[in-house]
Amino acid sequence: MKASGLFAGGALLNPLTGYGFNSSVNETIKVALIGCGGRGSGAAAQALSTSQNVQIVAMADAFKDRLDDAYKNLTSKKYKDATGKIVDTKLKIDVPEDRKFVGFDAFKKAIALKDVDVVILATPPGFRPLHFEEAVKNDKHIFMEKPVATDAPGIRKVLEVAEEAKKKKLNVVVGLQRHYQANYIEAIKRIHDGAIGDVVGGQVYWVGSSPWMKERKPNQTEMEYQMRNWYYFNWLCGDHISEQHVHNIDVANWVKRAYPVEIQGTGGRQVRTGKAYGEIYDHHTLDLIYADGTVISSQCRQFEGTWNRVDEAFVGTKGRIDSFEGNKAVLKDYKGGVIYQHDGKADKNPYQVEHDELFAAIAKGEYKFADAENGAKSTMTAIMGRMATYSGKMVTWKEALNSDINLFPDKLAWDAMPKIVPGADGLYPVAVPGKSQVI
Repeated sequence: MKASGLFAGGALLNPLTGYGFNSSVNETIKVALIGCGGRGSGAAAQALSTSQNVQIVAMADAFKDRLDDAYKNLTSKKYKDATGKIVDTKLKIDVPEDRKFVGFDAFKKAIALKDVDVVILATPPGFRPLHFEEAVKNDKHIFMEKPVATDAPGIRKVLEVAEEAKKKKLNVVVGLQRHYQANYIEAIKRIHDGAIGDVVGGQVYWVGSSPWMKERKPNQTEMEYQMRNWYYFNWLCGDHISEQHVHNIDVANWVKRAYPVEIQGTGGRQVRTGKAYGEIYDHHTLDLIYADGTVISSQCRQFEGTWNRVDEAFVGTKGRIDSFEGNKAVLKDYKGGVIYQHDGKADKNPYQVEHDELFAAIAKGEYKFADAENGAKSTMTAIMGRMATYSGKMVTWKEALNSDINLFPDKLAWDAMPKIVPGADGLYPVAVPGKSQVI
């Protein structure tokens, strides 16, 4: 993988030889949206906003109301064709009732449609390995949101399927959008070229406030409650260290061109302790230890009314970079001299760029993107961090990746029970460092 995070592949006359895909730039690229929440709707809108002829032809979600809301939201927007002209929304979104799929098996029905060229995978991340496998089996190009799994068995599945996607020359983009953000690309390229010397330390942060939470409703099954509040349950979310902080951890790995060999840390539930908040922690602090001895400190927490920062900083033997915030990046030497300065005022939105580049490659018949392996390994780094904070132990890459603890339910049904359920007091069990078995 290059500094931009893109895989340098060769151009093909047809990226899906034998599967009927027409690579002409004038052909319509048909998309199935799997997961119709806010991120899925946003990704679909970005796909429709590329300069290619893109059309959403199928939608799938476990919940009908989520699908209906997403459809209403998407069809209320205005879209342009490849020439830049506003077009009839029906030319961009053609999803009749028989291509709106609801339920736990909805993804299979949408992905199986023969005229679908690309799938957008944006459900809660616990489902990602299952959906990724189905998409590759059906020979689809893929955009999938981060993180790409919530436990080690899921990561191993994604790594296995990623190899199959490469063999089939299926483009796979993962929503770690900093790899498509100009200030990160340009600054990290120069770091890799030695502008600040050898990177010997750094800090990565996702320090902010708590996200949404939905109250339990009368007669709601435990499965539905957890699905509606997926952020607070590890089988669905992986804890916020994985769901959000994976972005910053991924940047540390990108800068180091490596993944940690060991992680130790601490965390807990300090301010978010109620019944509604499932099993996840509200803070994690880690040491990411790389093979060359470099230690990158990592911090994520969700406390109201406190200092916030979502950013990264790195120290080299010749200089440093203190921030990427605001689409900027300044590399300095230790005398204060500017080595490189990036002003991102005119930079494009990286969330849009990742779709622009994916759909451009597909339209040209190019195999260019193989993000799944890095997406899996950076997600594994975050999971490894969770293992360290939950256990209070030093965790190695090998033992974390080889863990057999599978968080996914044995059965997916509205009346089935997830593996973690509340006790008689209504509280969910929470990991206790030094006592809980999490690896």
